[in-house]
Amino acid sequence: MLLHLSMEEKLLSQFEAIADGLANEGIAVIDEFLNSEEVISIVQLEEFKHDLSHFRKAGIGKQEGKQINESIRGDFIEWIDRATALPPIRIYLERLSQLMVFLNQSLFLSLKDYEVHQTIYPVGSFYKRHLDQFKKDDRRKLSVICYLNENWKEEEGGQLRIYFPEGSKDFFPISGRLVCFPSNLLEHEVLPATRERLSITGWMLDVA
Repeated sequence: MLLHLSMEEKLLSQFEAIADGLANEGIAVIDEFLNSEEVISIVQLEEFKHDLSHFRKAGIGKQEGKQINESIRGDFIEWIDRATALPPIRIYLERLSQLMVFLNQSLFLSLKDYEVHQTIYPVGSFYKRHLDQFKKDDRRKLSVICYLNENWKEEEGGQLRIYFPEGSKDFFPISGRLVCFPSNLLEHEVLPATRERLSITGWMLDVA
């Protein structure tokens, strides 16, 4: 249905669907937020081409309380500096900025900034059930994940499992798919996969 729309019309339609999903379902899942060419241009950057050499082991907690615990999470991350981000990443960051403005206007939110990192889950790694908002820091309001995995197959695993009051639901890390949900409400986990799993993971914040 979106094939005959201009890029601006497609983005507006996606933004509206994200706002509707958050307002009505408490979560939004949008495919082709990044198209195949945009995804490929990101994963071909030096950081991803050299696997984990540019990334560091992700920890649990914040600042002085941060710990490395592979029994809880096994991903590797690289924080994105907007000032030095390369063009393929900037395309996504600009789209995220536009989405934040739209959500503020449509849902009367007070989002002021965002933070993002590139993420690699090696084969077999996972992240156990958790909330994204820190106990002593409530700046994170919306979690936003965009997947970068071309030709992902369900039998490869790697689902994002979201826990709702009525039960859990799984979402596969399909290339270009965006998942957005409140950081303080929905517990979730990342299940192991039989291939490397790539994403850009971020949070929209209410404090700059």
